[in-house]
Amino acid sequence: MTSASPAAPRMAQHASSLSAADGGTAPASRADGKGAATGPLHGVRILDLSAVVMGPYATQVLADLGADVIKVESPAGDNMRAVGPMRNPGMGHLYLHLNRNKRSVVLDLKQPAAREACLKLAENCDAVLYNIRPQAMQRLGLDYAAFAARNPRIVYAGAYGFSEAGPYAGRPAYDDLIQGQTGIADLSRRQSGGEPRYAPLTLADRAVGLQMAIALLAGVLHARAHGHGQSLEIPMFEGMAHMTLGDHLGGWTFDPPMGETGYARLLAPHRKPYATKDGHICLLVYNDKHWRNFFDAVGRPEMKQDPRFVTHGARAAHISEVYAWLAGVIEQRDTEEWLRLFAEADIPASRLYTIEDLIEDPHLKAVDFVRHIDHPTEGRLRTTAPLGRYAGTPTSLRRHAPRLGEQSLEILREAGYSDAAIQAMLDTQATLDGKAG
Repeated sequence: MTSASPAAPRMAQHASSLSAADGGTAPASRADGKGAATGPLHGVRILDLSAVVMGPYATQVLADLGADVIKVESPAGDNMRAVGPMRNPGMGHLYLHLNRNKRSVVLDLKQPAAREACLKLAENCDAVLYNIRPQAMQRLGLDYAAFAARNPRIVYAGAYGFSEAGPYAGRPAYDDLIQGQTGIADLSRRQSGGEPRYAPLTLADRAVGLQMAIALLAGVLHARAHGHGQSLEIPMFEGMAHMTLGDHLGGWTFDPPMGETGYARLLAPHRKPYATKDGHICLLVYNDKHWRNFFDAVGRPEMKQDPRFVTHGARAAHISEVYAWLAGVIEQRDTEEWLRLFAEADIPASRLYTIEDLIEDPHLKAVDFVRHIDHPTEGRLRTTAPLGRYAGTPTSLRRHAPRLGEQSLEILREAGYSDAAIQAMLDTQATLDGKAG
């Protein structure tokens, strides 16, 4: 993202009070204390009109990589500001993680002055990301044509529930609904034999958010190479269907079908942490070498000749029996004994972690993955480091998650607004000054 572009960012970066982690900072990610842009996406600017999880997660990934992300919020703020726990109103824990490295400007887009400000800001942006329904964007006068008229290079990225090309266009979409509609909850039922369940994380929001981050960057690369932008959409339904069917088309890969849908190993009832005498262990005895080593380690060399175990294909054909047999063996010894044995036999195994265990993991501590930062209003916080290491363009935690409208005045001034024009917007609450409170 280093090629020149008339739409490339020209706004200056500003200072941040974000501090480095205690005990030093890994080379992969430094908090420079000045808010200075670093990372491989330095020079990319994104106008983020999204809220909740999917869109903000996409732009958080891009912001961590160095993009200047301007978060446009309504006077009420992003809904995730209200999701606790929190120390102060409007600064919920999920909001703090999803919106670091961004700047917040309040624009009441129902007011003409705020709509005009939004379009003006886009003149110096590479992309606009939104996640409300396209019909609502059109009613606001913020459709692709409106942005392209001000900046022909703009990438107009829609992250919403369903493609506009299909009959579900405009339907509301939330993570739970998409997990249900793309078969994930039913796959849980098929594996466990119990009730259908959603994955206990915002799986669709985050998976499709990553897809959106890739799509947006692809659009920016094309615009910089060819001189014109485009509109694009990455819908949640199609995004998760892409992932689910990639694993579970199974016999329906072939037309006519050659068997049932589903990937048998993933659906095996005993594909779960194995119970030991004193807890649980995570274990994957997978290839032929693993199984030979396992049979020798547990004193069952005769099992090498069992036709269910002799090859990868045979194990796949009898996967439920294989995993059930394995579960019966594992429950005979305690966790520490198994971990020692598997380490000696070069068999992949690990402890079963709680979230608290994950935070304290020695590897994550060594790579400085869980950071302690100081937020100017929220105090001492934990957050995760930007993902990955870039030797030439290190990433950074350069900005704390902003208070509502914290940079409103700063951003509007950068866009060329006079103090009098900004005051007029403040008077009508077309914008809010987050620093005033």
